[in-house]
Amino acid sequence: MTKKEIALKAVEALKAEYPNAICTLQYSDPLQLLIATRLAAQCTDARVNIVTPALFERYKTVDDFADSTPEEVAEYIKSCGLYKTKSKDIVLMARAIRDNFGGKVPDNLDDLTTLPGIGRKTANLIMGDVFGKPAVVVDTHFMRITRRLGLHNLTDQKKIEFAMRELLPPEESNDFCHRVVLHGRAVCTARNPKCQTCCMHSFCDGQTASSDQ
Repeated sequence: MTKKEIALKAVEALKAEYPNAICTLQYSDPLQLLIATRLAAQCTDARVNIVTPALFERYKTVDDFADSTPEEVAEYIKSCGLYKTKSKDIVLMARAIRDNFGGKVPDNLDDLTTLPGIGRKTANLIMGDVFGKPAVVVDTHFMRITRRLGLHNLTDQKKIEFAMRELLPPEESNDFCHRVVLHGRAVCTARNPKCQTCCMHSFCDGQTASSDQ
């Protein structure tokens, strides 16, 4: 099979296995998802979802965050890890959104990646989940699973993103990324993947966890 054919089979297999393709971070507006995603760096989504209710109750708008200080925000996010850096990014991000984008989270990758602490992974997530645009969110699960499938042999996130954009149907790419994360947590783990029970076993390239270490 070609890489394109494998990618299409993977889309259909994961769609059947995980019909509800949703982001596991809890949010109610674009700003909240942007902040929650920043907090999720080197932290579990479950932990972020514990922290954000109090944070978003205290800071309800872009102006609330922009008018705060990193020290104040840090008090709410200490259990997320790297909280000093994250709190600084959150305040500066809010100020940039207020001052440069009229108080609204931008809807394109170029503008999103100008925000402090926001890289292509987060920008793609916002574009896909908030604005419904084709997006490829390259996290560690996505890197691992797409490599095991034989879709690439790359390690650079940006290169993987562009390679997978060529293989995935644009209308399926965002949901596919969410499903890959769910599959990576449940089945195709970094160590000791459950290959025999995997919904993609019949067409997977057969690379094992040892190739990812």
